[in-house]
Amino acid sequence: MADSGTSNANPVRTHAPWYGFATPFVGKSVRWASRLLHHGGSAFPGKVVERFDPTFLSRTLSTLPLGVVLVSGTNGKTTTTRMVATMLESLGLKVFTNPTGSNFTRGVVSSILTEVPLNGRLDADIAVLELDEAYAVHFVEQVQPRYALLLNVMRDQLDRFGEIDNTARLLGHVAAATRGTVVLNREDPRIARLRDVVKDGVRTRYFGLAEGLRHYFPADDDMTTTFQVQSADSAQTPEAADAQIVDAAHDVGTAHGLHADVMLTKVGDHHAQMVIDGREYESDVKLEGVYNLFNAAAALAVVRAVQADLRKPNAVGYAAAQLGRADSARARAFTARAHTFADADTDALFAALADVTPAFGRGEVIDVNGSPVELLLVKNPMGFRLALASFPPESADTMIAINDQYADGRDMSWLWDVDFTSLRPTGVAMVSGVRAWDMALRLEYDQVPVARVEPDLNAAVREFVNANPGTPKHIYCTYTAMLAIRAELATVADVADAGVGK
Repeated sequence: MADSGTSNANPVRTHAPWYGFATPFVGKSVRWASRLLHHGGSAFPGKVVERFDPTFLSRTLSTLPLGVVLVSGTNGKTTTTRMVATMLESLGLKVFTNPTGSNFTRGVVSSILTEVPLNGRLDADIAVLELDEAYAVHFVEQVQPRYALLLNVMRDQLDRFGEIDNTARLLGHVAAATRGTVVLNREDPRIARLRDVVKDGVRTRYFGLAEGLRHYFPADDDMTTTFQVQSADSAQTPEAADAQIVDAAHDVGTAHGLHADVMLTKVGDHHAQMVIDGREYESDVKLEGVYNLFNAAAALAVVRAVQADLRKPNAVGYAAAQLGRADSARARAFTARAHTFADADTDALFAALADVTPAFGRGEVIDVNGSPVELLLVKNPMGFRLALASFPPESADTMIAINDQYADGRDMSWLWDVDFTSLRPTGVAMVSGVRAWDMALRLEYDQVPVARVEPDLNAAVREFVNANPGTPKHIYCTYTAMLAIRAELATVADVADAGVGK
């Protein structure tokens, strides 16, 4: 492997078909028409372009001097992608990303079409892309990423992925295809084991947790349900059962003795402490939820991996040379940006982290007539559990909206693996969505009072947000429910345009 650390960023350049010059025009025309006709959604232009010019994705991304950072895993992809992209940009680089969470390959193509001019040249130094676990496999068949950040494996969308060992195998394809650095979650045993499939010469880095924090972030095997606790030996107290769960979580990630490049050591309200290179750093963050503090450690680890490559002798010059002599002005501008980024110290990285804001629907707060309405995306047991733990229900009204469209996963059996007992004291004001009655039944089994069940999501949102003016509100929602809720709230409040569904 070359000393520069960048020579294998994009090893294959795919030749364009004879009509490839027209691809950006075709894609932009489809995008314009779909917006005008309100048809097809944000990924539709990408779907058309994938059929029209199958090499467009690989051909366009191959021009980036620092290649591609691929982010995948069950939980936290969108927010972590946003963190990585924001930090890289704050520290000087030009970054292309897919910001809407449309994480199929067609969604990436659609995002490219919004950025490229008609000549098809993407004006960026590096791409940071979120990919769905299954579609990541299709992506790496076309584009071998320079960096991969693999977050976790949890039971999610069982109708698509099957059990979690299959999801781990999918992510293994990503690890095996990555040509520079693979960043792995040390605390998730299925992710940590992917080090075994990383190619010779490719570096492996880890992000991790201090011993005392592991009970906040149990791996899938360590989770227990309300029913499992209640069916345990009657002589065992709930406190003893909890202790067993924590002890199991403490064992995760310690036996293999892997060094964490970034380790989360302390969590607080919008505050994190981490250890990097033996030194403690602290930072306030704008992101909501304790789970996003661990995602921040992951993001820092991959940003440091990019930085480490650019600090190698002649690395910046080699990357700039890939732009070609015909684009010397761009090469000079890139060189200046790359040196600025490489020279940033760890304090600068944490300052950039502190400026990251929540991705849409992930702890996003929308003011509705004086009431802060917080949208909390939930799509699997771990995500729901961590969200419930991060947002205490006291002094707030709670709504749960569950849909079972394709993007949510058809199989909602995972709701039975979530412990909802923290909602018992306050109850749930509103349950809605396609699977409203299933959700209400699940809450009944955990003895959580439900004030109202309204399957019509738009009607439910209007009723919920207008009740108890001034009271903070939490809405736990699956992906398509979140999109519908944002659209409904946009009729009465200022909601940022995420570019989804247009």
